[in-house]
Order: sequence, then structure tokens, then C-alpha cells
Amino acid sequence: MEEGKAGGTWLGISTRGKLGALTNYLQPRQEPDARGRGELVTHFLTSDMDSLSYLKKVSTEGHLYNGFNLIAADLSTTKGDVVCYYGNRGEPEPVVLSPGTYGLSNALLETPWRKLCFGKQLFMEVVEQSEALPKDTLVTHLLDVLNNEEAQLPDPAIEDQGREYIQPILNKYAAVCVRCATYGTRTNTIILVDADGHVTFTERSMLDKDTSRWETNTYEFTLQS
Repeated sequence: MEEGKAGGTWLGISTRGKLGALTNYLQPRQEPDARGRGELVTHFLTSDMDSLSYLKKVSTEGHLYNGFNLIAADLSTTKGDVVCYYGNRGEPEPVVLSPGTYGLSNALLETPWRKLCFGKQLFMEVVEQSEALPKDTLVTHLLDVLNNEEAQLPDPAIEDQGREYIQPILNKYAAVCVRCATYGTRTNTIILVDADGHVTFTERSMLDKDTSRWETNTYEFTLQS
């Protein structure tokens, strides 16, 4: 949303089963002339490259961007799912992720920030109940996880990585859902994909930068892969 940036998106999924998700890597100072990170997701969603090949290409250009984490996945009911990860502040090569539950915040994948560990715990509690829940109720419970504002302090790892940049907002930043005057969570997205390839994409977005006004939209489709 910042003026002068390249647009793109943080999160998307296509009917072809390509899913991309991006987070910023917390760093005290941004390089103003770096390329916009939002293009990393949209380029993957519109390309014909598989997820691992795409991330290998991105890894050769990682130095051109401020810090980021990128998840790229190929979802298929016939071939199985392939989910890959690359962070330009971590290992030089992307990795294929084994089946499991992962947490990603604004450090490298699975960095045990307290809010990440807390969020994973809340998420797993919902997942354990999920088979017994109607889909709408499951989505509501997952949105509740994303809107938890309990600060998980102290967290020396966040302070060390964010340094002077993060100190003024640390007590807000250390929550799953960040609520500051000029910075914070403005969108929640839940993507459900069932065994038949039916996708339910629910997004809750803030209206006009007003934390009291939100709009929720749901889109459903079946993967073509």
C-alpha cells in the first residue's frame, strides 16, 4: 500500500494449484532502492515454472530485495502437493518442505519467536477439532487465531533482530495480531483445500485504515490440476 512500491501481493492461489505467500524479514533499516517484493508472488502465480525451479531462480536474485520469506507451492489432487521455501536472509538454496505444520513470521521459517510458537499452538488446537466442525465455524475459529492481540513478552529474539526500529512498538508487535496507530495487521486470509481439490479462500480486510471497520469475502473454486 505504500506509495511508490511495485504492487503485487503477499498471498495468492490460482485455479492451476499454484500458491504463493510472502512475509517481510524484520530488519532495522530498509534499502529504499530495492525491488518491490510483491512481484515475487504474482510472478510465480502467473508463471509456468514449478515451485522449486521458481525459488531457485529467485534465490539468484535475492540480493536485489529487502529481506523476505517466500513460500511457493504446487497443489495437485493427482500428483500430490509440493511446498517449497526460500528466505533471502537464510540459506542460499530453497528447500522442499516435508508434510507437517510450520510457522512463519518476520524471521526465517520456524524461528521460535514467542508469538509464532503461541500462534502455532492456537492453530493446532483448532486443527485438532476441525473434522468435527462445519466449514464456516472452522474459518471463524481460524480468524480468531489471527486476531489474537495478546503480547508474548519478553522476546529477546525480536528485540535483537529489530533493534531500535522495533522498540517503540514492541509491546504491540509481539502479538499474533499487531495493532499500532500507523502499522499493523490489515488483512486476514484463510485458505482451505480439501482432498478433492475444492478451495475456500476467505479474506477479512480493514476498510479505510479504520480498525473498527472490516469486510469479509469468500471465494470458492476447484483446482484444475
